[in-house]
Amino acid sequence: MSEAKVVEKAAENNKEPIFKVLEKVIPEKFGGDANLSALEISSGSGQHVVYFAERFPKISFQPSDIEDRCIKSIKEYISEAKLENVKEPLVIDISKPLSEWSSTVAEKSVDVIININMVHITPWKCAEGLFAAAGKLLKAGGIMATYGPYAIHGEITPESNVSFNESLKAKNAEWGLRDIDDLEKEAKNNGLTFDAMFDMPANNKTLIWVKSDSE
Repeated sequence: MSEAKVVEKAAENNKEPIFKVLEKVIPEKFGGDANLSALEISSGSGQHVVYFAERFPKISFQPSDIEDRCIKSIKEYISEAKLENVKEPLVIDISKPLSEWSSTVAEKSVDVIININMVHITPWKCAEGLFAAAGKLLKAGGIMATYGPYAIHGEITPESNVSFNESLKAKNAEWGLRDIDDLEKEAKNNGLTFDAMFDMPANNKTLIWVKSDSE
């Protein structure tokens, strides 16, 4: 199976569990009837954004990615779904500061940021960029949901995640499972707090980060 097919299969498997978390968290944070703006960083194939948009009709979704093949796939999914609440994908390089993005997103204009299966298969500077962007783009009280496998307080479990981490580092020394403690430091540096962690299938987690409303 090609790498692209593996990614698509994973998205099919995890889109419903991730939605279930968002279905719980978003009404808790914003109320059940709010019109919201969501930005997905690293949308990949586009399967997630279309799936979520179908189920959150009052949320306007903005997908994005850096790779041409992903932008093309996202556009195809949007076209097939015929949804009015999904915008055309933006080209965003999350490793760069907002001032260097080729696509403009206004500061403090986003209620929800979603990032799925990115931080462990990109260099650390992408995680830094993600939290820096969230700190600038999220409105006060806005949330960011990140999904993937993580190390927790210096420990990777179970053994399958240890093996996965080793295989990632063998592919690229800059990749690997990130520790939630290191991510929390980046969050604090950018005005976000670690709010909740949800256990997910296949030894993954969904982490919820909240933008401070004190600014």
